[in-house]
Amino acid sequence: MRALSFLYGTAPGRFLLRGLVRPGVSRLAGRLLSTRLSALAIKPFIRRHNIDMTQCPRTEFASFNDFFTRTLPPEARPVDGDPAAFISPCDGRLTVWPVTPEGRFPVKGTAYTLPRLLADEDLARRFRGGLVWLFRLTPEDYHRYIWTADGTPGPAVSVPGVLHTVQPLDRGQAPVYHENAREYRLLDTTGGPLLVMEVGALFVGKIENRPVTGPVRRGQEKGNFAFGGSTILLVTPLGAAAPDPAIEAASRAGNETPVRQGRRVGRWTAAE
Repeated sequence: MRALSFLYGTAPGRFLLRGLVRPGVSRLAGRLLSTRLSALAIKPFIRRHNIDMTQCPRTEFASFNDFFTRTLPPEARPVDGDPAAFISPCDGRLTVWPVTPEGRFPVKGTAYTLPRLLADEDLARRFRGGLVWLFRLTPEDYHRYIWTADGTPGPAVSVPGVLHTVQPLDRGQAPVYHENAREYRLLDTTGGPLLVMEVGALFVGKIENRPVTGPVRRGQEKGNFAFGGSTILLVTPLGAAAPDPAIEAASRAGNETPVRQGRRVGRWTAAE
C-alpha cells in the first residue's frame, strides 16, 4: 500500500505512473513471468498469500504464469444448481452498484458513466436504472472465470486503454474502469441482456477469452487473466436481477463481499 500511496498520491509518483500503466510494460512483465526462471517465485507466492493448493491436481509448473492460470477440477468450484440463482463468474470481492436513470454509478467515491465505460451510447441506454456487479480479483484469487447464464453471446468488443492497478486505494485517485483496457460481450439470455466485461490491470495486460461460435452454457469456462489483480463487471438491466440482501447491505456501506466462482450472489428477478 505504501508503493500505491506514493504512485497515486504524490507528484513524483504520478510522473512515474505514466510509464508503468502503458500496456507495453505489462506485456513485458507477462513475458518474464512465462519464463522457466519465474517458476522460482511460485512457492514464496503460495506461502505469502496462503493459497490452498490441495484441490489442484498439479504440483509442478513450467513458469509462474503456468501456475497462476492453473485449472482446478469442477468439484473445486461447483455451480449452484438453482437456475434462478445469479452466480459469481469468478473468485473475488463483490460490490453491486445501482445505475441511475442517467447512466451514472459511483465506485468508491469515483463517478462513472455507462457510455464512457462501454464506449457505446446506444448500448449504455439499455442498462440505465440497472445494476453493475463489480468482481475485483486479487493476485491470490483463482483467475479463471465462467459464463454466469445460458445464452447467445454477441461479438467481442475491445476498448483500448492503459493498465492501472485495481487496488481499492487508488479508486478515488484515477477512474480506472474508464481508463483501463477492457473487453466485453453482450449475452442474450432468457432473463434479458447481460453485459459481461473483463478489465485488465497493472501487469495483467492479457485477457485470455475462449473463442465461441454459438450458444454458451451456465458454468462453462469463459477465460482467464494472467498475473495480477483484475476485474470482471456484469451489468444487468432494470428489474432483471437483484443481489442477496447481505451483499446489497455491504455494498451500500462501501464494503466488498468475498465470493467464489459458481456460488449464488443474487437472483434473477425478470422471470418472477
